[in-house]
Amino acid sequence: MTQDLAGREASGDQAGAVSTAVDGAAVDGSQAETAADAAPSAGAAPQRFGVIGWLRWIWRQLTSMRTALVLLFLLALASVPGSVLPQQGIDPAAVSQYYAAHPALAPFLAKLSGFDVFGAPWFAAIYLLLFTSLAGCVLPRTYRLARSARQPPPKAPRHLGRLPQAAGFLTSGPPDQALAAAAGLLRRRRFRIRTGDGCVSAEKGYLHEVGNLAFHVALLGLLVSVALGGLFGYKANKLLVERETFANTPVGLDAFHPGRLVSASDLQPFSITLRKFTARYIASGVQRGQPSWFGASIRYNSRYGGQQHGYDLRVNHPLSVDGVQVFLIGHGYAPVFKVTDAHGVVRFDQAVPFIPVEQSGLTSAGVVKVPDARPRQLGFAGVFLPTEIVVGGRLVSAFPAPDYPRVSLVSYAGNLGLESGQPQSVYSLDTSRMRRLAVSPRPLAPGQSIVLPDGLGKLTFTGYRQWASLAITYDPGQLPALVSALTALAGLVLSFLVRRRRIFVRAGAAAEADEAVPSPGAADVDADQQATAVEVGGLTRSDAAGGFETEFAELASEIMQDVRGAALGQPGGEVAAAVPKGE
Repeated sequence: MTQDLAGREASGDQAGAVSTAVDGAAVDGSQAETAADAAPSAGAAPQRFGVIGWLRWIWRQLTSMRTALVLLFLLALASVPGSVLPQQGIDPAAVSQYYAAHPALAPFLAKLSGFDVFGAPWFAAIYLLLFTSLAGCVLPRTYRLARSARQPPPKAPRHLGRLPQAAGFLTSGPPDQALAAAAGLLRRRRFRIRTGDGCVSAEKGYLHEVGNLAFHVALLGLLVSVALGGLFGYKANKLLVERETFANTPVGLDAFHPGRLVSASDLQPFSITLRKFTARYIASGVQRGQPSWFGASIRYNSRYGGQQHGYDLRVNHPLSVDGVQVFLIGHGYAPVFKVTDAHGVVRFDQAVPFIPVEQSGLTSAGVVKVPDARPRQLGFAGVFLPTEIVVGGRLVSAFPAPDYPRVSLVSYAGNLGLESGQPQSVYSLDTSRMRRLAVSPRPLAPGQSIVLPDGLGKLTFTGYRQWASLAITYDPGQLPALVSALTALAGLVLSFLVRRRRIFVRAGAAAEADEAVPSPGAADVDADQQATAVEVGGLTRSDAAGGFETEFAELASEIMQDVRGAALGQPGGEVAAAVPKGE
């Protein structure tokens, strides 16, 4: 095979000079003079910043990429407590357990919004600063990238031999014919073409800029999606006991965290009934007591009074109804109590949710309040033990399944304080205005009772039900956030895999050609013909993965064959083999 190309590697300084000439224009004399006139003299006093100057300086600092990275790091750091500490909007039962386990630390963390990190003012401040910083950084860059993607290839440099990749050859055809053949080949190879002034400029790899543009727009879209969810979405929690129903209203929810622009009328009108909760646990081995499966059999309707539908709610299998997702996040036991007052009237007969205080045996704590009892209000506080055993004189639960259910209560009589106007938790008992009754706590099996002294009444433990904790989430920005994230990933992949590369072709009379242009192929030119020197140069903005040198060599070879083939009126591929090696 004949190698009729002369590839020449330029020095690093020459390549850098040419790259600068290709990618940007030099400052002319008038611009230099303007810059010199604008520069302050050596002896002049520095100008002071005014209000506008300081605002511009602050804006430049805020919208710099360095500031955006610092704020992104701070946002990630601020999210750590939200992952470590239980959050009120996600699992209020876990927050109650944390209060019980850390009575001194929990109130301090609550003042710092430790149990509501993502709704804290300081977290919102970091997020808003990051949003502003990225918007101020991304929008101008998006505009520049959009302009760059539409720009035609730059004019070919005068000395192509100084480019990182360069080759040259002679042909017998006129320069215009050579340039037309080269332009035709580059168009077939999907290059964007610019012709004129005895040269052809071609550029390919605009998908690199498209990828950059898509990444930046998607990044901004991701932030907007998160803001959309925060403004128009909401989160709620509901603890639902078996055989009970709730409606999706602020009154029917245990905890409701609406977005800034959400009102009660915006909630989707559905209701859910918990038919039965089932849990299975590992019975032996090192993981004994760990749940192996649990789920809730529910019935729901998408509008009040509408048709009922069944669904098996399980972990990581949420119910989706009218754009709202309902997650199963916890469970526990609700002992059922029947309380009769001193007059023999049943004042209380219902299930009371007890909150787990430890997970290995699911020991749960709770209170019973009977404000309608006469002559005195009654209150009870105690624990529910699914599988009760005695260890060291203490009652504990050996297994989370209800194999040997027992409840142990402490009895009080007096004023519950419900009419004081101060809000009370349903899981705590205010005993400041009550007296403890002289009843020794003892484990009660289902069906057993406590007879209160002084004829105040009787409490009967009639059985137990299970409850499920539901997290209700509506986030209209979830789908846009997913689309934005996928778009950002696709744009990032494009920007990494596709590179911008430029090919330049110059053609002129051989006597006018650069002295560095070699003379191989002169044997193909008749003595009475004017030879045309063709130069080919290549440049890429980035070639970290390599491969452009090979691509350029193939393109230069094809250009030579097409140009010579056009000069002889034959396909270019038939000419190259006719030139002896080394000519």
